[in-house]
Amino acid sequence: MPSDAPATPKIGYVLKMYPRFSETFIVSEILAREAAGEQIVVYSLRPPAGTRFHAELARVQAPAHQVPRASSARGFWASWASAGDDPALATGISRALPLLLAAAHDDAEQAIAVARMALAHGVTHLHAHFASTATTVARLAAAIAGLPYSFTAHAKDIFHAGVDPADLQAKLRDAHHAVTISDYNRRHLRSTFGPDACARLRLVRNGLELDRFPYLPRTQPAPVPRLLAVGRLVEKKGFALLVDAVARLRDRGIVCTLDIVGDGPLREPLAEQIARLDLSDRVWLRGPRTQSEVGAMLRGHDLFVAPFVVGSDGNADGLPTVLLEAMASGIPCVAAAVTAVPEVIRDGETGWLVPTGDVDALTDALIAALNAGAESARITDAAQRLVRRMHDSRAQAATLRVLVTDPPPACGQIDRAPMEVSA
Repeated sequence: MPSDAPATPKIGYVLKMYPRFSETFIVSEILAREAAGEQIVVYSLRPPAGTRFHAELARVQAPAHQVPRASSARGFWASWASAGDDPALATGISRALPLLLAAAHDDAEQAIAVARMALAHGVTHLHAHFASTATTVARLAAAIAGLPYSFTAHAKDIFHAGVDPADLQAKLRDAHHAVTISDYNRRHLRSTFGPDACARLRLVRNGLELDRFPYLPRTQPAPVPRLLAVGRLVEKKGFALLVDAVARLRDRGIVCTLDIVGDGPLREPLAEQIARLDLSDRVWLRGPRTQSEVGAMLRGHDLFVAPFVVGSDGNADGLPTVLLEAMASGIPCVAAAVTAVPEVIRDGETGWLVPTGDVDALTDALIAALNAGAESARITDAAQRLVRRMHDSRAQAATLRVLVTDPPPACGQIDRAPMEVSA
């Protein structure tokens, strides 16, 4: 730790929306860092959109602050004028003015507000999740407040067709460090931006509170196997492909049921597909569920299916937390090979891996998994060991703390041996 660094850093998390029902990995990360003794404060750029929240949220000690955003031009300029009355903010705004003038007005205004709050709260480092809006604001706020910032890159924020390469490169260049959650992502970023731009990029895999997912291997096949899929009802999850696969199983005389957990814009099209294929007696859209409810469903089902596809806009899943939770829980897993999924689902070793978008391969893999018998226990044992080794939130928190307290490498110092969480 540098000699001028505080003994106990205080980390300001800049998040687009907090809490968010689908982003359980952020809550798990904050809990792990707090358990390790770190001080956290959360800045949410948007108010929560939902009314249901996971029980684990109540365990978070970090105060959460809603970042103000003016609803009129008068309010916008009033926020700038107010900031100018604070000498520290005025100096910071002057220093960061070129960046602020190039930013969207909402981002600039909220960056000033985050900088003001961070200075008032004694924050020593800003960290954002997703390399999009949250990192834009964190970068601007850090420039105003004279603080270092970092961010975690996930999936949509680096793969979506709408990602601005020049903007992402600037964020990588200016960050104290950047984190990404998979080796696939790291290779993609390095091949896109080069090793110098990614000198401060580190691999830190998402973590689980492993004690919350007791291992319960399946010992006997169920008379009517129950399949489970969990995620937002959006294109990249591939649920339409899974519904087609269940229809093919039925046509082959294989009886099973499927519960799809989640909500989203494709709910109605999926419901129509289920009705059209005459699957209403065996496929159900269960709506959103809390983490504890999903945990119970993982224990009560026989096969977890993650039929990911690459969306028409280039969007693809990174490594959804629920897949790791399934592997930790002992339910056999079938998944499609997009982005980082092959890093955890290794075909025939920790699960059944299929080519993305291939309904025939998906159907065959479902049959193989349902007929695996005693072989299934060997596979789920290996899956659980992999998750415990690579995705323990305690190790994740320890690594993130080191990254904050260590000085950043000099530009051009290429990271040839990525820091990676291991239990």
